[in-house]
Amino acid sequence: MAELAQFAKMNGLGNEIIVADMRGRADRVLPGAAVALAADPATRFDQIMAVHDPRALGTDYYVEIINSDGSMAQACGNGMRCVVQALSAETERSRFIFETVAGVLDAEEHTDGLISVDMGRPRFGWQEIPLAEEFRDTRMIELQVGPIDAPVLHSPSVVSMGNPHAVFWVDGNVNTYDLERFGPLLEHHPIFPERANITIAHVTARDAMTIRTWERGAGLTRACGSAACAAAVSAARTGRTGRQVTVTVPGGPLDILWREDDHVVMTGPAEWEFSGRFDPATGEWEREKEGVA
Repeated sequence: MAELAQFAKMNGLGNEIIVADMRGRADRVLPGAAVALAADPATRFDQIMAVHDPRALGTDYYVEIINSDGSMAQACGNGMRCVVQALSAETERSRFIFETVAGVLDAEEHTDGLISVDMGRPRFGWQEIPLAEEFRDTRMIELQVGPIDAPVLHSPSVVSMGNPHAVFWVDGNVNTYDLERFGPLLEHHPIFPERANITIAHVTARDAMTIRTWERGAGLTRACGSAACAAAVSAARTGRTGRQVTVTVPGGPLDILWREDDHVVMTGPAEWEFSGRFDPATGEWEREKEGVA
């Protein structure tokens, strides 16, 4: 077994996260290790946030994001909040600048324990999302589930928050839709060459909405931060809400602000569950005994 790496099992509103400390190491968390950890009920996760030494000047850390199926992700807002909480507890700092595949972002832990993450600017161009064919107006594209004359879901808004999202608008309870059945089909629809996160959204007020998300590479999740951002931006862009909304996911509420400089800031909690050590090559792990450094 290779030298074990430290990890913290955490969650952001029920979005199950493993924060893996890969600083000072040359190796990476391999896909097989991620799949093995996800298969264990104790370490089941939606995303691994692997924290590496910085690569870019002016950043504190490079964060690699791995889904539970071993695939790579570009963005994970809930996971970034967990990273901030873990690093803040260790360093006593409150603000960090991270590099990810999706770009550079900054995040801050507030005195009340909530954490804000600047998720960057949304991208609306069909090639940026990306889509497999041209749509001039991505506020609504031609895509539906069910019969042509009576679709169950149709005409989603699409956007990239560093990763591709499709948001389907519904008038009623988001829990009445069989997202576990529709989600995999839509995630892998040919219109999405890099697959997509699939969200069902119900706007309940000018500053509030409820969503459920099928997360690309992870499945149904209690919270998807980038999906909350995508839904909030799409709602404002289509005139359904203003630019600041409370987005309620199954795990609880997130505050999303689409600032005038076009950056999207997400604020919410993070929670530590337990710590341990693991082999980044195989996923073998052991729990850290309480009170032992």
